[in-house]
Amino acid sequence: METRQYLVIQDHTSEFPEPITFKKGAPLTVGEKYEGPEGWENWIFCESPGQKGGWVPAQIIEIITDKTARAREDYTARELDVQKGELVIGTRVLNGWVWCEKSGSSESGWVPLENLQEAPS
Repeated sequence: METRQYLVIQDHTSEFPEPITFKKGAPLTVGEKYEGPEGWENWIFCESPGQKGGWVPAQIIEIITDKTARAREDYTARELDVQKGELVIGTRVLNGWVWCEKSGSSESGWVPLENLQEAPS
């Protein structure tokens, strides 16, 4: 896993205070595919027992039937609130989003790639 440092070039605030979170092997109910102007491909709305639904990368689920799937890996849809000028460490890029950690903090979550610029090393 290659880590990269990014400069936040646009603020991002999560609109989902209770993100879907599950472990590998968890059963999922599959809903609609994301369609929007951002060009974020391969996101599917899923529900997991006992929690609110959320957007999940298609690559991390195994579709069983039209409406059911199983998680291929642990996942959380937690988004990271960031402000312009902050530096973050990105560890995974997936479908237009980057899993980031704030420097010097334990805070982590997804940030849209378009809000970031790779920082010179």
